[in-house]
Amino acid sequence: MRRYIRALTLCTVFAVFSGLYVYSKLFYSDVSVGPKRVFVPPRVPGARRGAADRAGPQNTHWYNSIQSRPEPPMHLAVVACGERLEETLTMIKSAVLFSIKRLYLHIFAEDQLHASFMEALESWPGFIRSRFNYTVYSISFPSENAAEWKKLFKPCASQRLFLPLILKDIDSIVYVDSDILFLQPVDQLWDFLSQFNSSQLAAMAPEHEEPRIAWYNRFARHPFYGRTGINSGVMLMNMTRMRSTFFKNDMTSVGLRWEELLMPLLQKYKLNITWGDQDLLNIIFHYNPESFLEFPCKWNYRPDHCIYGSNCASAEEDGIYILHGNRGVYHDYKQPAFRAVYEAIKKVCMFAGESVAILTLMASNLSSYRASAAVIRSFHRPAVFGRHFYLRSS
Repeated sequence: MRRYIRALTLCTVFAVFSGLYVYSKLFYSDVSVGPKRVFVPPRVPGARRGAADRAGPQNTHWYNSIQSRPEPPMHLAVVACGERLEETLTMIKSAVLFSIKRLYLHIFAEDQLHASFMEALESWPGFIRSRFNYTVYSISFPSENAAEWKKLFKPCASQRLFLPLILKDIDSIVYVDSDILFLQPVDQLWDFLSQFNSSQLAAMAPEHEEPRIAWYNRFARHPFYGRTGINSGVMLMNMTRMRSTFFKNDMTSVGLRWEELLMPLLQKYKLNITWGDQDLLNIIFHYNPESFLEFPCKWNYRPDHCIYGSNCASAEEDGIYILHGNRGVYHDYKQPAFRAVYEAIKKVCMFAGESVAILTLMASNLSSYRASAAVIRSFHRPAVFGRHFYLRSS
């Protein structure tokens, strides 16, 4: 009898383990190693700005999506006033085409431009539209000095100074002027934030590489950062730190918070500054250099880097990562290489399989002009320049 009981017990144990083995095989066969295919429903008709991101892309397709907690987006801010609509949309197009992670766009614009921005962005195809969300804001300055801030340098340019006070729920952001073109992923610029030490809260490129021909060295009537000053056309900000830091200054013996510092600084230096809010930033970081990180000029390549000969070593070595078309060079023929790049990105059609045409169009435009060596080299390297288009168009 005991022999039968032992045999029955042994069979039962084997049956249990066999059942567990079969169950584990079934369970793990259901959990795919790669990404699952998930149906994304079409965008809700009539939804307002940024709603496409909440409801899915515009067209109904099967997309590969990792079933995990979504990664926080990169935040990108721009200010557009006057006749800057098309230029700003071209900048956004370059940012979206070249980005890997999702973007959240913060567009500050005059009220009459809001509808045009929303109409243009919502008209982009679903596979592009699904890579970003956005909000359009009205231009906003402190009420007691709004007129003075708005007319400082260029219309609305000083809006960037108030981003930490307006976007209070955003930790970090990339600010760019409307005449910026991304030629490498925004992700690579965003990575500079992780390089900040415990005291750094902002990053920009130098105004110039060569002190003998740099503007600040020759003409500035106020303090400026470092050897040649800084250019604020591309600016990384850890806004959490900016809101909590007490900044040293030459007006008081104690540090002032960001919101306490700006107006007294303008009042003291407004007769001595030429480039508006950029000059104020130079003054701030002159007295607070430990709070600043300088990144290479290839991340803010301007006509100044090639007017007096090539003087951006990082662009000569690696190519141009961000093109900054200040001085209106996208819209005249004083710097035809800059115009060629702008026109190519502006005209490219953003439909699946067609975005690679930008490479051919840009190469054709550049070959028609006498472009600088750095510009040509940056755009004739498909392995570096073109791979993101091929990945995104598949």
